[in-house]
Order: sequence, then structure tokens, then C-alpha cells
Amino acid sequence: MSAIVVYVSIHHKNTEKIAKAIAEVLNAKLVKPWKVKPEELLSYDLIGFGSGIYYWKHHRALFKLINSLPEVKGKKAFIFSTAGINVPFINHRKLRKALREKGFEIVGEFSCKGWDTNGWLEKIGGINKGHPDEGDIERAKRFAEKMRQLEGGPQNGRG
Repeated sequence: MSAIVVYVSIHHKNTEKIAKAIAEVLNAKLVKPWKVKPEELLSYDLIGFGSGIYYWKHHRALFKLINSLPEVKGKKAFIFSTAGINVPFINHRKLRKALREKGFEIVGEFSCKGWDTNGWLEKIGGINKGHPDEGDIERAKRFAEKMRQLEGGPQNGRG
């Protein structure tokens, strides 16, 4: 099984740390949504989508990519995020809905705290400074190991 991890990480590279940890375990290609063509994306068996959370949802570039995809009946996907306010049930709901509407089977979700200095938080130095930390990264690796074990897991990533 081949895997690809599509991510956006803007401010403090919180999500990039998590994306790299997941991709390492999966031996997956790591890409930004604006650097991958929909047809390339669909050549993978397992696709991860993740970003920081912006006003209770993932980055708009992920939605733009997903909206450009044809229906993908049963293609396996997972969701991940970092967030100042880490409430994955709420933070992942719009991405979860968009993926399901395209026909993806969501096989897992991961979320952890991320250093957040957005808006007024900048004036107080932000929240969750130091996150994701080593514990968060280890949890992301354990999550990726579970994804790898799906149907025997990715044997070799592409790229």
C-alpha cells in the first residue's frame, strides 16, 4: 500500500512537525495541497489530510484540493491537525464531511495541541507554547503505525 500526506503548516510549523512524523512512519510522500495534482493524489492507497485549525476548520487549501477531486468511492483517508483549542470532534467536522461527500473512507483521526498566537493571543505570547512537543510527536507516530497496519500498511511510499 502506498501513502501520501497532504498538509498545510503556516505560522509556527506545528503541523509540519506532525506531518513529518506521520510520513516517516508510513514511508509516505509529503506534499502541500497546491503542489499535487488530483490525479497523482488518487494514485495512492492511503491519503492523509492535515493542517492547523483556523477558526474551527482546516486550512482552505485542503478544501480547494478536495473539491477538485472526482468521486472516489472507498478510497482510504485520515485526518490530522494541530490546534490552539484542541477539540477534534468540532475542528475536524468540516473536513470529515467534505471527504465523506467525495466518497472517502475515513480510517483515522489525530489531533494535538499547537502553539497558537493568532489574533489577540499574540499579545499574551500565545497558548500551548512548546507544542507539539516530543510526547505529541510520539503519539502521532503511534497513530501512523496504526494507519500503516491497515491491510498490511504501506510497504513503500512514493517520491
